[in-house]
Amino acid sequence: MTIGTLRARKREGQKISMLTCYDFSTAKLMEEAGIDSLLVGDTYAEVCLGHSTTLPAKLDHMVTITEAVRRGAPSAYLVGDMPYLSYQICSEEAIRNAGEFMSRAGCDCVKIEVDRRLVKTVEAMSAATIPVMAHLGLRPQSIQSVGGYKVQGKTAVDAIGLIEDAKMMEGAGAIALLLEAVPTEVAQIITESTSLPVIGIVSGPHVDGQVLVMHDMLGYGGGHPPKSVKQYAELYGQLVGAFRSYAAEVRSEAFPAAENSIAMDTTEVAELRRILSARGSDTTCAYPSSSPGV
Repeated sequence: MTIGTLRARKREGQKISMLTCYDFSTAKLMEEAGIDSLLVGDTYAEVCLGHSTTLPAKLDHMVTITEAVRRGAPSAYLVGDMPYLSYQICSEEAIRNAGEFMSRAGCDCVKIEVDRRLVKTVEAMSAATIPVMAHLGLRPQSIQSVGGYKVQGKTAVDAIGLIEDAKMMEGAGAIALLLEAVPTEVAQIITESTSLPVIGIVSGPHVDGQVLVMHDMLGYGGGHPPKSVKQYAELYGQLVGAFRSYAAEVRSEAFPAAENSIAMDTTEVAELRRILSARGSDTTCAYPSSSPGV
């Protein structure tokens, strides 16, 4: 799965599936299920580490978990999420950090949260041969400045701004767009006016592909799931039930049963008891190196 594959999907009207992923085992499952693209999102800070925002995510940590996801899903289109302040300070630092991300983690592109103020950064990264997915609309790394998790582009004036920003990102060399919490009508206009693959999250059905946070669509808990998110499973209750059953069986000694335990051959048990009996009551001393069969 390459950017060429995603572009072909757009041209042919075939939708692209994307999910967030944070570990090797889950990546294997997602690739086996046929998920086209995996996003190692800085939402890891929320759904896995328990922070209230994505801001505490660090570059080294993101690289480490992205490496793990790549090992689990070698064929999926892999997007690495650049964490807070790893690209905003200056273009040179953005190039250096993104280059390290791609070379170490093996991702196919990096995602950065942008508006028109970062056009020069996207342009510089693209000139440095770093593929950039430009994240527009609701930008979780900027929630302190916008006042929380809010839909973006709800008014005609704001929508025009988003549409213009998207064209600027295409002109700057971005290879794909991600729209978050954008009205359906605005997302459709952007999607139809660009040759870039457009991935949406809570941005309606007219984009080229969809992405969800894994924990949201599995009903796993954590993060900031939007009210409109569709849950494909309810794992929270199932997992709590499984953990509760385990704890109860341990307390009642129902677990482990014989089939959950390892037993010695009866002849070896007899030999062990003979050796221990010959040594008397002290069974804690080390076995002499000269003892045959021990």
